[in-house]
Amino acid sequence: MFKGVYTAIITPFSKGAIDYDSYFRLLDLQIQAGVDGVVPCGTTGESPTLGHDEHSELIQKTVQYANKRIKVIAGTGSNSTKEAVQLTEQACKDGVDGVLSVNPYYNKPTQDGLTRHFQEIADHSSVGVMLYNIPGRTGVMLSIETVQKLAEHKNIVSIKEATGDLGFMARLRAVLPKDFTMLSGDDNLTLPLLSIGGAGVVSVVSNIFPASLVKMVQLWNQGRIEESRAIYFKLMPVFYSAFMETNPIPVKAALSWLGYCENELRLPMTQLSSGEATDQFKKLILSLREEGLA
Repeated sequence: MFKGVYTAIITPFSKGAIDYDSYFRLLDLQIQAGVDGVVPCGTTGESPTLGHDEHSELIQKTVQYANKRIKVIAGTGSNSTKEAVQLTEQACKDGVDGVLSVNPYYNKPTQDGLTRHFQEIADHSSVGVMLYNIPGRTGVMLSIETVQKLAEHKNIVSIKEATGDLGFMARLRAVLPKDFTMLSGDDNLTLPLLSIGGAGVVSVVSNIFPASLVKMVQLWNQGRIEESRAIYFKLMPVFYSAFMETNPIPVKAALSWLGYCENELRLPMTQLSSGEATDQFKKLILSLREEGLA
């Protein structure tokens, strides 16, 4: 169901509040670039620091502003199954096209617990559910067998794979139904995942260069492999520098350098550290923009 480029969009803040003027400008950038959709209230959107009212309002406003021009897959995950169900039900009422549900973090449930958690969410969803497998953030990993079992549920239709293990992804892709899509959760693995049957990417870097990510994936799907690779290798330094500190610290700094938003994060996230690496990252972003990357 879900394929192409989905931007894990940041949440801009100003003086402690959500800066909707900047947010809508960022949505315009994404829509004009031709992304397939955006993912508000994910890790990149600093969802753990959003209050419940803010979380719901941000999703509502995203759906309203997008107005079906692009898809909206709302982040509704939680380490509490009850809370994840409530967030999912509210997002469905607000008109989202799908929900992204991350592995329960901190609790470290068993595979049986993970299965029951996601099945419960899917039972209460009226839209497609994208699983989010990211053990580096959550401390627990969906096994191949668990994903296979979850894929049997009619509402669980996709997975954002962020294990960073291409071998695991290949083994998983080999046993999943053909209509169950796998998207990369790591920008730097987008083309490798496409080469083994992946369907796209939930991207952080597309906050900065959405049109380039869209073109890269489109060229690959058209069989224009060398042209796609050229963009991929051009962006490779950004793929790595964008994670020089914990996401979304670097990407928010980059967007502030380009004038899209203030470089404001909510604790415990802090601004990008100063130093030579940051200076080089800024120089890279500004030089690529000068070259016309968008």
